[in-house]
Amino acid sequence: MAEKGGIHVDSARELFPRVAEVPFDAEYKFMATFHNMTDEQGKPVVRCCVKGAPDVLIARAGYYWLPGRDPAAVTDENRKLALAENDRMAAAGERVMVVARRDFDPTTFDPKGNLLDLVQDLTLLAMVGIVDPPRAEAKDAIARCHSAGIQVRMITGDHAVTAAAIGHELGIEGQALTGAQFAAIPDEQLKPQLDQIGVVARVTPEDKIRLVTMLQQKDNIVAMTGDGVNDAPALKKADIGVAMGITGTEVSKGAAVMILTDDNFATIVKAVEYGRNIYNNLFNFVRFQMGQLVAYITCYLLAAFFFVLGGVPFAALVILFLNFLISVPVAMALGFDKPTSGLMDKKPRPLKQPLLSTSQWVRIAFLGILMAIATVYLEAIYEEAGVTTAATMGFVAFALLSISRGLSARSETETAFDRDIIHDRNQMFLYSMALLITILATELGFLQRLLGLTSLSGDQWRICIAAAIALLLVDEVIKVFLRSRLHDVKAPVT
Repeated sequence: MAEKGGIHVDSARELFPRVAEVPFDAEYKFMATFHNMTDEQGKPVVRCCVKGAPDVLIARAGYYWLPGRDPAAVTDENRKLALAENDRMAAAGERVMVVARRDFDPTTFDPKGNLLDLVQDLTLLAMVGIVDPPRAEAKDAIARCHSAGIQVRMITGDHAVTAAAIGHELGIEGQALTGAQFAAIPDEQLKPQLDQIGVVARVTPEDKIRLVTMLQQKDNIVAMTGDGVNDAPALKKADIGVAMGITGTEVSKGAAVMILTDDNFATIVKAVEYGRNIYNNLFNFVRFQMGQLVAYITCYLLAAFFFVLGGVPFAALVILFLNFLISVPVAMALGFDKPTSGLMDKKPRPLKQPLLSTSQWVRIAFLGILMAIATVYLEAIYEEAGVTTAATMGFVAFALLSISRGLSARSETETAFDRDIIHDRNQMFLYSMALLITILATELGFLQRLLGLTSLSGDQWRICIAAAIALLLVDEVIKVFLRSRLHDVKAPVT
């Protein structure tokens, strides 16, 4: 601002050296510096230059400056006018700051004394409104948080009216409180009110820690962003402390577990989406692998009970082959799948919710048992044609059923018959590789000899393919019921 007014800052600092200072603190909300200068009459003085919160400095003022005139006394009447103007500027979303001064006699001024008590009886010079517009992407990022079930709160040192105006502009709705109002609410009353609080202004470090603690007591996962030294305790207390990499202090960076290199809130939202995709892929991977495990165990139980292929549905090498060369590519496809649509429209899962619920385990077991029944049944009916043919039918059926199960496991509720997989080269490659390996195992001579398999006829292949498609359709029916139930839950009550 001084540069815009034609003052060269470095030259001014050399001309008027700083002899003492009162550093900014959130408790008293201003900063003061003391300089050797001369007043308007040319008399040497130590001038105290103050900048800070309007309400604080107006309360500490005794006079206000008028161009070309002597300072006028601050009265109750004009103090109300100043505070009203502060509220008007703050309501427009401007960050308001007051600058003031006071002169001291150099012969009696003690730079090592209690300087805080000297910042009284000030002469107000100006009230400055600073426009700091939010980034264009911030509003969209906050809207995405809301759709994802993430509540965003603003805790700031700004004036409450300014904070409320900026919060409204960003889409942060809810009650706006000052730090004093927030601190005055007892814990037992505050907990039920937390969901309705959107903005807390003029906060102290203790207020921030209290807010984080109260949210955690309600089983929330709390992420806290900050850049200052006074943010460090709350950053440390939060489940995820996020510091600013550009403007953040070293103390705040040390207390955080994540540092934003671009100081952009939208990056946090991208990180949430990335984390949800990782979790979703892990969830799909676990569902697939557990289904495979159930299918393997059930195959051996059924083969032993009905004495199919001597109670051994797969040779040892066939098990290894299926596990490492068929299941692994499918599992990799699930683990590295692209984000599904609507991932940021889902509410966060409860903190204590297990990875797999009871109903999900039942579904996994049901589909795994179906895989085993189809596999062992085909081995049983083709055992009369020869042990090698029966073993091959079991191998091909299980491999195709695994591929089918992988395609269906890409989403718990959405259909597998979409076209997005066609446009994903990695997915196409991995599923095609699993299918190709299945074919090569039954057609290449050295693999036939190694695994104890043989070639199949076209009709036999079609039977195995039909079994895989049937399993896919069964899971599609389950998904239809799940989507219907989710739709009923989301439908508004009229």
